[in-house]
Amino acid sequence: MNQGIKHFNYPVGDIDRAKAFYGKFLGVEPYVDAPYYVGYRIGEQEIGLDPNGHRLGMTGPVGFFEVPDIKESVQALLDAGAQIQQEARDVGGGMLVAYVKDADGNSIGLIQSP
Repeated sequence: MNQGIKHFNYPVGDIDRAKAFYGKFLGVEPYVDAPYYVGYRIGEQEIGLDPNGHRLGMTGPVGFFEVPDIKESVQALLDAGAQIQQEARDVGGGMLVAYVKDADGNSIGLIQSP
């Protein structure tokens, strides 16, 4: 179903403050530095800062499973009892993301690369 968790997104209230903190902590410059998202790559791991995350219902970091077919994966999670938190949407360049909540209210992120 998936290729494992390779992305962790953190909802942040102040993108500039978070960028300074994570840049210093991670010791690398972001490979994406935009008002809507700041992304760092550490090996094959991505750490993302999302200034819209709280508005989308994120209450803390969310791990994103890389999946080959996001619609199929969302449906499998719904069939298993999950609830939609954020429908699949294109976040740029054909990359699709979606969030669901499991029965305990934990957020699960899904990402499909183009």
